[in-house]
Amino acid sequence: MKKVAFITGGNRGIGFETAKALGAEGVSLIIGCRDLSKGQGAAKALQEQGFQAESISYDANDKQAPDQVYRHIEKNYGALDILVNNAGMIMEDLIGKNSSTSVDQGILKQTFETNFFAVVALTQKLIPLLMKSTAGRIVNLSSIVGSLGIQSMENSPIEPAKAFAYNASKTALNAFTVHLAHELKDTHIKVNSAHPGWVKTELGGPYAPMEIADSYKTSLRLATLDKHGPTGGFFHEADTLPW
Repeated sequence: MKKVAFITGGNRGIGFETAKALGAEGVSLIIGCRDLSKGQGAAKALQEQGFQAESISYDANDKQAPDQVYRHIEKNYGALDILVNNAGMIMEDLIGKNSSTSVDQGILKQTFETNFFAVVALTQKLIPLLMKSTAGRIVNLSSIVGSLGIQSMENSPIEPAKAFAYNASKTALNAFTVHLAHELKDTHIKVNSAHPGWVKTELGGPYAPMEIADSYKTSLRLATLDKHGPTGGFFHEADTLPW
């Protein structure tokens, strides 16, 4: 049977490129998108490339969304092999201003709601379906700006990137990766955080050095790890990043 992947925010950018790469590996694709019409457009584009793909509604801010996703996958597939927690958002300027003393509480809470709390809720709900897979894989789309080690090092290469709400939400997501991987260490499920690179997406902006077409590589690697692959790690392509 084909493996099944659910990719949040898979209608564009890194998520769409990841879906294409997984489709090329023969994986059945479920695209989760807040705007269902845009998701259906992405699914159609994937189908036109010969991939098995569909789109379902997924809004990270909808508390009922995890239950709805679970019911759809359980009814139509019975199990889930790959979960790519790709959807995310930023409400601050990523570069040029340290917002630690000034970030609005509403921005802080909304950023954490989308980038952290929603990811935890969805993942927890889908764990029983991943347990039914012979090789469950969870990929949490993080960012190098969430690395406390790199942020605090002397002459840090990401020193200008101090968008506190966004950065802290990715640090929290990395903590979830570590804790979840530890809990699941005796199962067939592997959990890892991915830094895709600084990509020319709507979030990354036009000055990012990586083209969208190359942004899938880390997610694809972690989504298709064999049984000897790592779990509980933080990676950019083949490189291990410090927490």
